[in-house]
Amino acid sequence: MAILCNRILLTGAAGGLGTQLRPFLRERCNHLRLSHLRPIELADPSEEMATLDLADFSKVLEATRDVDAIIHMGGISKENTFESILQGNIRGMYNIYEAARLNNVKRIIWGSSVHAVGYHKRTDVLQTDCVTRPDSLYGVSKVFGEGLAQYYFDKFGIESVTIRIGSSFPEPSDWRMLSTWLSYNDLKHLIERCLIVPKVDHTIVFGCSNNDQSFWDNSKVGYLGYKPKDNAEDFRPNLESSVTKPPYDDTVISYQGGAFVAAGHFEDK
Repeated sequence: MAILCNRILLTGAAGGLGTQLRPFLRERCNHLRLSHLRPIELADPSEEMATLDLADFSKVLEATRDVDAIIHMGGISKENTFESILQGNIRGMYNIYEAARLNNVKRIIWGSSVHAVGYHKRTDVLQTDCVTRPDSLYGVSKVFGEGLAQYYFDKFGIESVTIRIGSSFPEPSDWRMLSTWLSYNDLKHLIERCLIVPKVDHTIVFGCSNNDQSFWDNSKVGYLGYKPKDNAEDFRPNLESSVTKPPYDDTVISYQGGAFVAAGHFEDK
């Protein structure tokens, strides 16, 4: 396996996607620095540990030192209070980019979300440069991150790939995921392409597999060379036999953000 970087920082290394990416990235760099709130047991001599809270700038600055690329999967992963999202996803995102600037990190690949565009109807076919329509405070934080990534490229030349992740799980577990599913293998392929392509500026790409019912169009970012192979349709028979299909006008299936659109404002709960 070709070594793509000397040192990669993976934030959120103990999370669902971080756990999947960890061995994959370890094969593509000489040193893999793992970031998480709590210490993680190292599995290989090439791994390093950076225990930190993303809201702590001094710790983030230290973790990004001598790093060639950052795979940023850390932060709050679902709807929460504004204060929690502020610290983990807004302040934390700023800290990643500002520390990268100070440490001359060349590329950041990070997980945005479908929830940045969740208020679009499922009948809308979205290009990567579509208008953002966040469906939650979590989605708002992802819109902030996308704007920050653009700013740090325009102002400071830090290249980024923003991946609007749909639903990355072992298999689709509801009917909406027939459109939004991103297999782990396709996620890894996308991350690899984001590391390989010589110049990406600030690119936004939808993170989804080769699903027949996809409502996302990545044709404007074909230069990434992302060619997903998996298809959520393979799991349709299982869904048909085990999961009741919602009415076509049910919010959880009629909007791209699904249940995030249907849910009330988190602070009111």
